[in-house]
Amino acid sequence: MATYQADGWEILGDPSRRAIVECLAVRPRAVGELADELPISRPAVSQHLRVLKDAGLVEDEAAGTRRVYRLNPAGVSALRDQLDMFWRRTLEGFQEIVEEEDEEKS
Repeated sequence: MATYQADGWEILGDPSRRAIVECLAVRPRAVGELADELPISRPAVSQHLRVLKDAGLVEDEAAGTRRVYRLNPAGVSALRDQLDMFWRRTLEGFQEIVEEEDEEKS
C-alpha cells in the first residue's frame, strides 16, 4: 500500500500513463487496443503498463493469447484516500483562518 502513495502521483505525472489510466477507467483493454487508441507504440504501451502495474495501479489477467489490463481498485483507492486527506487538510486550514479572523473582529 505504501508504494501506491509514494509513487502513484509521480507515475501519473506522465501524460501517456494518465491516458492509459483514462482508457482503462472506461473498460479493461489489451495492449493492442490501447496502442490503437493512443499516439504511442505498442512497446511503449507495454512499458508504461509495467510501470503502472509495479505501482499497483493496474492489474492484468490472461485472456487466451493476450493479457487484459484493468485498473486495480486498491491502488486507485489509495490515491483517492490520499487526495481526500489533502482536501480535508485544506478545508481545515481554511476553517482555522476564518475562525481566527472572526476572533480578531470580536
